[in-house]
Amino acid sequence: MKNVLCMLIVLAAGQLYAQKNIYESPRFDELSQDHQTLAILPFLTTLELREANGTEALGDLEEKEGYAVQNALETYFQNRRKKKKFPVSFQNIKDTRAKLAQKGISYKNMDVHTVPQLAEILGVDGIISGSLDLNVLLSKGVPTEFSVADYFTGNSNYGRIGMKISDGNTGKLLWKYEKQIDKKTGKNTDDLIDRMMKLAIRKFPYERERKRDRKGNSN
Repeated sequence: MKNVLCMLIVLAAGQLYAQKNIYESPRFDELSQDHQTLAILPFLTTLELREANGTEALGDLEEKEGYAVQNALETYFQNRRKKKKFPVSFQNIKDTRAKLAQKGISYKNMDVHTVPQLAEILGVDGIISGSLDLNVLLSKGVPTEFSVADYFTGNSNYGRIGMKISDGNTGKLLWKYEKQIDKKTGKNTDDLIDRMMKLAIRKFPYERERKRDRKGNSN
């Protein structure tokens, strides 16, 4: 019994370590000091589905999942801005999509353009983008019932999400957050993003900057 308990503790610790990883550039303050507006791009998605999904093409499903994350992030930041003021604003994703479409840029060819190119087209100071690796269609919802056995069978793991912020002028990576997706992460895309950002918000650089500015203004 003790051996099983120890194994579960080690496994849980390993899962916790693997679930999230945050990086911030030492040049963040320098490169982001003039940032006013960020654009959110659809996340580049890779699907490895465990079961067939009818006749819908895999590429179309990946695109839908990528846009679902873009939608969920916009919703999160809109709700966040209602509660607390950010030092940056977020471009309406309808405007983002329209501006890209006008230049012939779609989900399928977006990754061949550099961050500075995209930022110039969109008229923004920074880009929020990311990747999504899934073995389920998260946007349609997933079961959240959990058992210890799921860790051993692998049934609890749905994939991994990576979110990053890049400086529009230089293209430099400013901030990156990676997290494993499992049954505890959320039941759908909106739930995933909401829970993920609540975990990351204390390390979200613009949130930190806002707090620092408020402290400085109070002196």
